[in-house]
Amino acid sequence: MQPLDLSGRSAVVTGGGSGIGRACALLFHAHGARVSVGDVRFADDVAVEFDRLGIHAQTCDVRREDHLRDLIDGHVERTGRIDVLVNNAGIGMVKQITEVTEADWSACIDTNLKGPFFGSKHAIRHMKNQPEGGSIVNTSSNAGLLPRAHDPVYSISKMALVALMKSLALCHGRDRIRVNCVCPGPVGDTGMMNADLDQADDRDAEIRKFISASPLAAAFDRMISPEEVAQAILYLASDAARMVTGTAIAIDGGKSLGVPPRAPG
Repeated sequence: MQPLDLSGRSAVVTGGGSGIGRACALLFHAHGARVSVGDVRFADDVAVEFDRLGIHAQTCDVRREDHLRDLIDGHVERTGRIDVLVNNAGIGMVKQITEVTEADWSACIDTNLKGPFFGSKHAIRHMKNQPEGGSIVNTSSNAGLLPRAHDPVYSISKMALVALMKSLALCHGRDRIRVNCVCPGPVGDTGMMNADLDQADDRDAEIRKFISASPLAAAFDRMISPEEVAQAILYLASDAARMVTGTAIAIDGGKSLGVPPRAPG
């Protein structure tokens, strides 16, 4: 089997109805995996696409442990195993602490941290009994590597997600379960990015702001694509990364490196 071949493998992706999750589900399927996808809603065209490809789509609110348990246990009942879990579902929150309500806090932390915790819990229950173990990949953010001033609650949730990844990687290496993160941004054509752009007074100016914050995005004059992030997730899920665990891969065009050099002139 080629390192990136997922033939015979079985994968679950949360937040798979759009953006990075959808790109990941399609890429896994193209590489031979049997895929189940959970999301709070699926656009009609996405539901039709998944049905045509044989990708199982199931309503799942990752803030609810019973939804995650049903998604993962149901997948194992259909396929006999779970080799890969991608904890991708997440929401943004651009608010200062003085504006954050208890409901805001709960929505962000429950989606971005509680969901991956309980998703991992139920995947690990099955992976521990598999001789090959398994792979868990969390979608964090460049905000999980460095705090950001405009969205402190979001940054907290994503930095904690990186810490969760490292803790589980340490706990379950003996079970041959690998746990890693991707830390993307700015990624275009995702639900989170589109929501931010829809709230902007000047959409084009907001896009330019996102692009200019990332050295490579600025150099190529475009945002990162969901498919580019999915390629990194595929690597972490595959045998090519068999000895990779506890790692956070930045897919942010250098955004998290620091203050970029000034433009010439």
